[in-house]
Amino acid sequence: MPQTDINALLRKAGIAEATVTAVVEIDALLQNWRRRALKRELGHRALIDLKIGIDLAQLDVLFAIEAPVDEFGETAGGETMVASVAERLAIDPSRASRVVSEMVEAGYARRSVSQADARRTIIELTETGRTVVEAVRAYKFLIMGDFLSNWTAAELAAFTPMLRKFGQWPEHTGPGAEKFAEDIVVLAERIARVRDKQPA
Repeated sequence: MPQTDINALLRKAGIAEATVTAVVEIDALLQNWRRRALKRELGHRALIDLKIGIDLAQLDVLFAIEAPVDEFGETAGGETMVASVAERLAIDPSRASRVVSEMVEAGYARRSVSQADARRTIIELTETGRTVVEAVRAYKFLIMGDFLSNWTAAELAAFTPMLRKFGQWPEHTGPGAEKFAEDIVVLAERIARVRDKQPA
């Protein structure tokens, strides 16, 4: 569908012209950001420069065990079990169990007995694991702090609340899909028609 047709669809849906322009630009920026984020450039750099010797999946598990509140929000705090790691990272429990075991064997984490329930096994960082998490966070904050040092106080004051507000958007995709159900059906039918025309 050409961009002009997409713009027309959005206007028909009652979305203002200025918002249409913003949607197109934001989507392009996010796609660009997603490709860079998937490469985990800063995380890779930290692992190399700090000479840690683990991979990003293992680093993610260390962070999920430590669960800094500013990164994990409501799922942070309390005792950490393998199930907690799986939930925090949105990964399969068996994969979480495997990587946690790797971190225990490598000396970055240890299994312990829950203080609340002696039948429950919890995961904690060792001093080495905690030092790694703290060093990587400090590394990231140094790099990001240096970049943001070029921003004005007004830009910084405006950016964080707006980013937080935009971060709530995924929670609204369900209602949006329901609101535009008829338009979505038309788009799906268009795909089906074009697909049917293609030679097998």
